[in-house]
Amino acid sequence: MERERTEVNDIDRSIYDFRYSDEDFYKVDEGLTKDIVLQISKEKNDPEWMRDFRLKSLDIYNKLKVPDWGPDISGLNMDDIVTYVRPNTKMTTSWEEVPEDIKNTFERLGIPQAERTSLAGVGAQYDSELVYHNVKDEVSELGVVYTDMESALTGEYEEMVKEHFMKLVPPTDHKFAALHGAVWSGGSFVYVPKGVKVDIPLQSYFRLNAAGAGQFEHTLIIVSEGADLHFIEGCSAPKYNVANLHAGCVELYIGKNAKLRYSTIENWSKNMYNLNTKRAVCEEGGTIEWVSGSFGSHVSYLYPSSVLKGDDSHAEFTGITFAGNGQNLDTGAKMIHVGKRTSSFINTKSISKAGGISTYRSSITVLPNAEDSKASVSCTSLMLDDISRSDTIPAMDIRTDKVDIGHEAKIGRISDDAVFYLMSRGISEEDAKAMIVSGFADPVSKELPLEYAVEMNNLIQLEMKGAIG
Repeated sequence: MERERTEVNDIDRSIYDFRYSDEDFYKVDEGLTKDIVLQISKEKNDPEWMRDFRLKSLDIYNKLKVPDWGPDISGLNMDDIVTYVRPNTKMTTSWEEVPEDIKNTFERLGIPQAERTSLAGVGAQYDSELVYHNVKDEVSELGVVYTDMESALTGEYEEMVKEHFMKLVPPTDHKFAALHGAVWSGGSFVYVPKGVKVDIPLQSYFRLNAAGAGQFEHTLIIVSEGADLHFIEGCSAPKYNVANLHAGCVELYIGKNAKLRYSTIENWSKNMYNLNTKRAVCEEGGTIEWVSGSFGSHVSYLYPSSVLKGDDSHAEFTGITFAGNGQNLDTGAKMIHVGKRTSSFINTKSISKAGGISTYRSSITVLPNAEDSKASVSCTSLMLDDISRSDTIPAMDIRTDKVDIGHEAKIGRISDDAVFYLMSRGISEEDAKAMIVSGFADPVSKELPLEYAVEMNNLIQLEMKGAIG
């Protein structure tokens, strides 16, 4: 069924907004049935086990209820969501072979310019399929595998995919994990061999461009013993007058004494329901670092989880969320301490403006064997007016006395004295507030590579001006 493609926000958002060109797309029907899942499986050339996995996930999806404890998602009707949209092109490793209209979209986002300067490799997904994927020769020569999920699944890495796919996030986890298992498409597969340290980041960028569609990419990263990797994920979409859905899945496996930093900058439009699931597991001495900036979507449920399975493993989460008019962003992190002497640190900041609702929701679980472990949680909220809202909902389940656990929460407003001081130096009130908010977000931006810190600060400036639709 062809859906009207009508944007309802004409604000010029510079590089952050693009007109949707009226190309021919292959689409499966709206809603979710067995025939649709089989159709997607056929399009993807799935092996038999993956086809069966999709059908089992569909059965689970039909049996599970929609979560009723978070923000209202009653405006999301799966009968109206197109679960698979294929651009009129095939994936290529040559940027010149990408169709001009799609290439223009990504070039305005800095792709592949960023690849040529600061990245070891780039994957670019447009709607349900990757249209471009490339990795530098010097990285491939180290034995690093960076490819799209479909190539990994149907090629020489099938057994590795089968061993790990949706083992960290099983379809039984929640209804939208089951949905993902049934209709997933696209995403990235990364394997870093033992002892290999990738000095510059890899990046995947996801663009959901079709009105009324869902994006269900799957990211699977395996970092072997003693290896080190930084992976960056970027997301964006134009705004339409119908709901869009993002229900991706990220599974991260960190080996013994290995380290992975996973950075995300999200710029979804405000008609997006962002119901993404991310989870990592660390073996002995392994480290996972999450860096997250969320600047879009109508509703978000987003809680990256870390399972500290091995002794002396470590996890950090540093994130910022900006909820503006019409947004209800429910975000946070989960830490599960299993091994001895494990440690975790959560540092989140949220900003609410123009009636936006920002909720911090966290979970710290320390199992009985996780003796001598440490966990620290710090969440700070900034409300920019008297019609916005900020909530903190921490949960702690501590099952041993031999631990060191701390939690701190603060909610405040911009200081009138600080605004007055900056205005006395010739700065406008609007710019003064924007400067204060940028300073508030600095702990997150300083954890990002320069290009992405600049992008995040630009998004903050646009949010402050109400220019992100």
